[in-house]
Amino acid sequence: MREVLEYIARNLVDDPDAVEVTESETDGTVVLRLSVAPDDVGKIIGRRGRTARAIRDVVRAASTRSGVNTVVEIVG
Repeated sequence: MREVLEYIARNLVDDPDAVEVTESETDGTVVLRLSVAPDDVGKIIGRRGRTARAIRDVVRAASTRSGVNTVVEIVG
């Protein structure tokens, strides 16, 4: 799931080298924390959070196929 999130984020932002995804596991749920350059936070969140919601939906769908629960957190 980490690779899917990195791929999506790198293609949305102006500074793909600043994209970092950290992974941790809590109570059987994989938590992916996405951090990007400060200028790119708005691009990841989108208008009214639509882009962020879409990113979370895609990652959740990919993780469901693998049988894993995944949560995406966006860290500025």
